[in-house]
Amino acid sequence: MYQPHRPQQPPAARLGELLEQVKGEFDAQASRSNDYDHQIAGQLHEMELVRGKIYQLEQTHLAMKNKYEEELGRLRHELEQRGGPSQGPHAGPAQPPPPAIGHGPANLFQGIMAGAGGQGGPGLAPPPQEQPGQPGMPGHMQAQGPPGLNQPPGPPHNPFAYPQPQGPGINGYGPGASQPTASPGPGKPRVGPPRFGGPATPQQTQANPYPGSPSIARPTPPPNQNQQIAPDFQYTHAQLEQIGNQLSELEPDKLPPHLKRQGDDWHAVFNPRVHRRLDVDLVHNLAHQSVVCCVRFSHDGRFVATGCNRSAQIFDVNTGRQVCHLQDHQSTFDGDLYIRSVCFSPDGKFLATGAEDKIIRVWDIANKQIRHSFAGHEQDIYSLDFASDGRYIASGSGDRTIRLWDIQENQCVLTLQIEDGVTTVAISPDGRFVAAGSLDKSVRIWDTQTGVLVERTEGEQGHKDSVYSVAFAPDGQHLVSGSLDKTIRMWKLNNRSSSSMQVGPHPKTGECVRTFEGHKDFVLSVALTPDGYWVMSGSKDRGVQFWDPVTGDAQLMLQGHKNSVISVAPSPKGTLFATGSGDMKARIWRYTGYNGP
Repeated sequence: MYQPHRPQQPPAARLGELLEQVKGEFDAQASRSNDYDHQIAGQLHEMELVRGKIYQLEQTHLAMKNKYEEELGRLRHELEQRGGPSQGPHAGPAQPPPPAIGHGPANLFQGIMAGAGGQGGPGLAPPPQEQPGQPGMPGHMQAQGPPGLNQPPGPPHNPFAYPQPQGPGINGYGPGASQPTASPGPGKPRVGPPRFGGPATPQQTQANPYPGSPSIARPTPPPNQNQQIAPDFQYTHAQLEQIGNQLSELEPDKLPPHLKRQGDDWHAVFNPRVHRRLDVDLVHNLAHQSVVCCVRFSHDGRFVATGCNRSAQIFDVNTGRQVCHLQDHQSTFDGDLYIRSVCFSPDGKFLATGAEDKIIRVWDIANKQIRHSFAGHEQDIYSLDFASDGRYIASGSGDRTIRLWDIQENQCVLTLQIEDGVTTVAISPDGRFVAAGSLDKSVRIWDTQTGVLVERTEGEQGHKDSVYSVAFAPDGQHLVSGSLDKTIRMWKLNNRSSSSMQVGPHPKTGECVRTFEGHKDFVLSVALTPDGYWVMSGSKDRGVQFWDPVTGDAQLMLQGHKNSVISVAPSPKGTLFATGSGDMKARIWRYTGYNGP
């Protein structure tokens, strides 16, 4: 059957139809593309939101991390400065500890730098070995273990350790109340747990403050003692009254700017309870290769001498540069040989040194040669002092003797015997008298011309533990003493004129006119500024404190060492003082008047 042909569309109409189809597909594709673009934009927006959230979380995390690290750093620094371990959990490799201070059971300083016994914590010295006793030393000083340097507190049975802490506490001294012998201030009763045994004596009673402590009138506190004094002063009046002279309890971060000074590795706090009258700053840091046992200025104030293992050094005070190194290479003494005491002659030409080998050496500084060598002591020499005329040297030793040596005659001209080891000696400014501190808790004073014992500080007013440092006041009428009972005492000396000099077996008893309480540990060194306005002290608690001798109040506490402050010495010319420490450093500091708020 024949199918008729459909009529063909004109080419133009066909082309238009195809174009319409293409246009429809393009529009549909464009619509889908727009949908995709919208979805992608939405996803990108969500990704930006997620990214922003992650960034915010990262910044928050970093801020929290920095905050915690700063807080940990502050706490670690505070712990390090005030008695705790210096290494943190992320610290670098530990440096080897400095050599032990001294050796043998006759060493008076055994246990001063660290407790013996091996169960108090890591790093403590090993338990003491049984050793035969030596003459001149009491039983409680025999057979102590080799000392290290300020270790964590040991167990209660350790006679040189702190009471065992019952958990974390402030400044490495255990929780709760402060140490019992660290009085909150003059006239204030002590608070705290009973002591678990003294460093070298029977336990002390804690009921009342030491006799002789002055009673200082205190300002009336405001009605609300729990109210902060000022926004930048984060202590209440009640807290300050409880702290008293224990300035190491003050946290610098809680004090206003005018009551603190901070350096790179030191800080000082000033007593908020008294008017600030002093400023302090670091002048020179004098690094050594071993523990610095003693420091002493020359009489013209231009030089400072230090004693450490086997050598004495002399530094220029202005530049801090070492200008002289004195060491006896002919010594046959084996092992460590610590120089316990150094002392310039008044003319500055000679330096006397006393050491563990029982020899006093008098060095010609210019030639670096030994001018005199004095033998006679039977145990370690712990203290030396030149007389003001430059002719005589006093020495104190663990052999229970004080000896006076004549430089011109090159011989010993006086030997004074007591019942216990001698830890410190000092000659009065006029050269007429010599004072000595002892393990038996007493300070004795003799007439150097007659050898008569004219005064002895003991009894109820006396120290409750061994005396480790004595110093005459510039006027010669007073004397200060520092003890292992953590106190400093000022004594008014009796009239010692020729007409009233007491001769006989019963010397006069000194009058304690002031007791300075505030250190948290043994007081190892005391001195007075040349104007007599301030008493300064160095302690095993690593602090140096300045005290007002009139009121008994602490003016400031300086934390500038990482270990016990073994020696403090003022410059005879004023404004400067030096410190020597178990951290193998000596430092020169400047103190000046303060006129701020």
